[in-house]
Amino acid sequence: MKKTLLAFAIVLFCCTQAIAASGELYLYIWSEYIPDEVVENFTNETGIKVHISNYDSNEAMYTKVKLAGQGYDLIVPSSDYVSLMRRQGLLLPLDKSKLSNFEYLAPKFTNQSFDPDNVYSIPYMWGSTSIVVNTSMVGENTVTSIADLWKPELKGKLLLPNEPREVFALALKLLGYPVNETNPAHIEEAYQKLKTLMPSVRVFDSDSPKQALLAGEVAVGVVFNGEAFIANQENPDIKYVYPPEGFNLWVDSLCIPKGAKNIEEAHAFLDYLLRPDVATIISTEMGYSTPNEPAMKLLPKQVRNNPIVYPSKEVIDRGEFQDYLGESMKLYDEYWVKLKTN
Repeated sequence: MKKTLLAFAIVLFCCTQAIAASGELYLYIWSEYIPDEVVENFTNETGIKVHISNYDSNEAMYTKVKLAGQGYDLIVPSSDYVSLMRRQGLLLPLDKSKLSNFEYLAPKFTNQSFDPDNVYSIPYMWGSTSIVVNTSMVGENTVTSIADLWKPELKGKLLLPNEPREVFALALKLLGYPVNETNPAHIEEAYQKLKTLMPSVRVFDSDSPKQALLAGEVAVGVVFNGEAFIANQENPDIKYVYPPEGFNLWVDSLCIPKGAKNIEEAHAFLDYLLRPDVATIISTEMGYSTPNEPAMKLLPKQVRNNPIVYPSKEVIDRGEFQDYLGESMKLYDEYWVKLKTN
């Protein structure tokens, strides 16, 4: 009897391994936001094949997930979209019993207002959106503030992100308002200010803005800090500026959309990404800041001490984290369409 049970256990174990090895996972994520090495190592360890699709804006991700209803097992929305999607019932609650590495997250990145108790989201990376300047194309001190973006010598030389919240933050901070402004009069004021900036804009790009900077197509851009980090590594003349008026801070989180089919595989991948050694690889290669506390100690000094990736507390205190805007987002979207089409 014992031999029979042992044989059955061996067969069951092998079958379980075969199921795991045949698992699949569909990840919908920002472009250039996860190292190939991380995905390959996960597949080698678990046998789970990861299929990756990319988007270049929260709006594109949200629209596709809402309309398609299924097709993805993990998505990576920013904090305001986590709030929006959980309120609309577009996310599945997480099974924390399958996330043994959740404890490695720094407390300041958990239990936030956009997702209390992290019922639906796991912080993936955080960072800033600020100004990058190619000092070989314009003077070292040409752009040191948001106000400088309106200088006439930058006409046709500016890159902006393809994200309304990021762009409106420029005008809002310049006018002395918060990035999470909901007052219609203030939002309209920001729109009118941005209209005067449009002649300077050569391109909107949130996908891979570093390419235009490295190619010399633009002299100045408003970009995510990871893009600035990589561009600066390739060309030290490209500098990242934290303006005195303030700037956007954000957290991107991993979530399971309501239409997900591979729930077990999604949790396995989430727990894998929460490992400190894996989080270290991601932050080092991508140039974004990790919310993983022990991973911070494992980072190479050139990353940990780089102000593009990890700014000082004094600098961080000038930044504001994006939050959910509710009905006010419709007004931002209306003005955004006008900005890009007029």
